[in-house]
Amino acid sequence: MTTPHDDLPGTPHGAPPPAPLRFGLLGTGPWAHATHAPALDAHPGVEFAGVWGRRPEAAAELADRFGIRAHSDVDALLADCDAVAVALPPDIQAPLAVRAAEAGCHLLLDKPVATTPGGAAEVAAAAERAGVASVVFFTLRFSPTTAGWIDARAAAGDWLLGRADWLSPVFGGADSPYAASPWRKEKGALWDVGPHALSVLLPVLGDVADVAAVAGPGDTVHLTLRHHGGASSTVTVSHTVPPGAAGVTAEVRGPAGVAVLPEREEPPAESFGHALDALLRAVRTGTPDACDLRFGVRVTEILAGAEAALGAVPGLDTGRAAAAR
Repeated sequence: MTTPHDDLPGTPHGAPPPAPLRFGLLGTGPWAHATHAPALDAHPGVEFAGVWGRRPEAAAELADRFGIRAHSDVDALLADCDAVAVALPPDIQAPLAVRAAEAGCHLLLDKPVATTPGGAAEVAAAAERAGVASVVFFTLRFSPTTAGWIDARAAAGDWLLGRADWLSPVFGGADSPYAASPWRKEKGALWDVGPHALSVLLPVLGDVADVAAVAGPGDTVHLTLRHHGGASSTVTVSHTVPPGAAGVTAEVRGPAGVAVLPEREEPPAESFGHALDALLRAVRTGTPDACDLRFGVRVTEILAGAEAALGAVPGLDTGRAAAAR
């Protein structure tokens, strides 16, 4: 995987570097401050051109920190950019991504693309009509440590079983900047960290043919997946476990034995730099990235199927979560 400080992605070796891609940032929350903005500011193939947020004062604060322009009009920012990075709740992201594509901006989106298949499909259709490139930021797919493991397991093939557990204490007593997130409270861990689990399992075991889901305590959800080709896997996600019960694990099993996902070694901002590389490569070569909107739409479809299997949006069961604390 190319690092942000090697030759710019998609540029022939020895050729003069192309002009930086002008990027706008949509969103001003903790994720934008800690991950998107620092990576945009540091990347040599990017000109960090401006920011828009739903809270003008937050946009002004972030703009002052990075020496960029805060825009009060999102369409004015889109008109001034070649591409956008989005750090917003999924169902706010999706319609803005449609507007960005229609304005001719390439798209670096957060997961999930949307929380309805229709919303995600509208973004993909807009990007295809406009001929813009897209990448969806699944953190583990852009960390060299974990991405290398996924690629190697996918190349080996012949896996029979998989498991992924994403258990966090965001609403379980941890001091987390994401505990105030309304969309995470409403949609729960299924939609927030479920995409991470699928981003690991799908490339290795194949697309999902069937999904079943059972609710657990708080916003915990257990999934059982049957993959095309015959493999099966389980996923457990939660934002309401106590801190002592938190952890992330994933593994696959087959004739070659057991392969366990290594821990991600890089900070998210570094992984986001690799996602920027991927988008630049797609723009300059015309070759879609494996984590483009097609993959993002499929993840939304699978999670929507799991949500339907539950019979209701999981959401945060505050009473049970409080009892667990």
